[in-house]
Amino acid sequence: MNPTRMLHNLGQSLWLDNITRDLLNSGTLQRYIDEFSVTGLTSNPTIFDHAIKNSADYDSDIARLSSRAKPAEDLFFELALADLTRAADLLRPVFTRTDGVDGWVSLEVSPLLAHDTQRTIAAARDLSRRSGKSNLFIKIPGTKEGLPAIEAAIFAGVPVNVTLLFSREQYIAAAEAYLRGVERRIEAGMNPAVASVASLFVSRWDVAVAGEVPAELANRLGIAVAQQTYRAYLELLTSPRFQRAANAGARAQRLLWASTGTKDPKASDILYVRALAAPFTVNTMPEGTLQAFAQHGEVGATLAPDGGDCEKVLAAFAKAGIDIDALAKRLQDEGAASFDKSWNDLMSRIESKSAVVRKAS
Repeated sequence: MNPTRMLHNLGQSLWLDNITRDLLNSGTLQRYIDEFSVTGLTSNPTIFDHAIKNSADYDSDIARLSSRAKPAEDLFFELALADLTRAADLLRPVFTRTDGVDGWVSLEVSPLLAHDTQRTIAAARDLSRRSGKSNLFIKIPGTKEGLPAIEAAIFAGVPVNVTLLFSREQYIAAAEAYLRGVERRIEAGMNPAVASVASLFVSRWDVAVAGEVPAELANRLGIAVAQQTYRAYLELLTSPRFQRAANAGARAQRLLWASTGTKDPKASDILYVRALAAPFTVNTMPEGTLQAFAQHGEVGATLAPDGGDCEKVLAAFAKAGIDIDALAKRLQDEGAASFDKSWNDLMSRIESKSAVVRKAS
């Protein structure tokens, strides 16, 4: 049996962390759904920037939309929604079959709105409405500034992919924001079944400490943090608070493993996929990682509900001088800054292409 099918049968959802027009036009995404058990898709500004930079597939749409003198941001969302609604249609059978548990695509609001809750909510609602797809997540960062927007979006009935989470504590804060939105819907007599996932970034931990810890600790920090977060996730699912909400019709916010491509060339190219197998979770993989796992993946033991040896491993990192809490904050801050830069690069890319198109017309 294909390793990706084995992982799917174990109870984990495999999502693709990529979107390009060629993936859609060539039938590759459909093949991944059919052959690799892909049941969802995530995107971000960097992915779209690379897609537009490295392909002429978007040029005709940019030419058409540029004639209306649209701002770069508006033009981008039209391009992104065109791709993501097609992907959502391909994943619709999964969404229907799983009654909305799976089969999702994700689109990010402008990261420049991170400090403005009301504008984030307005953008989230507008993008959700414009897509016309019930299987579209709106990505909102789980930063301190983003938490009120997550709660408000859930209360407004907008499905949310909480992004930029790096630690157990950041995950818990995001999960509680989600629950507050759900509980407000219950109190208001509204349907509380608003879907969400919480995305924990894994590999960036190991990149951050590379060369700073003993060799025996190489590429172990991200997995240990994931194990610790997984334990907190299961504790939340069995808590009286969540069970009260579930009894009223609420759904669980699933834990999603993000940044699962191996960055260390000396390590296994399926390191994080193999280590993070766990039922009722999602792993969103770069295309190369998905292909590698399909070719030579191994499915072994699943994550231990009690976190396994995570506390012992984290203590070893602390002994080596790594301040886990401080590093989690730094990684989230750097991630937010990186998102801002990617967004600005994407806007510049669209503006420059639009200018070329207008000059040629």
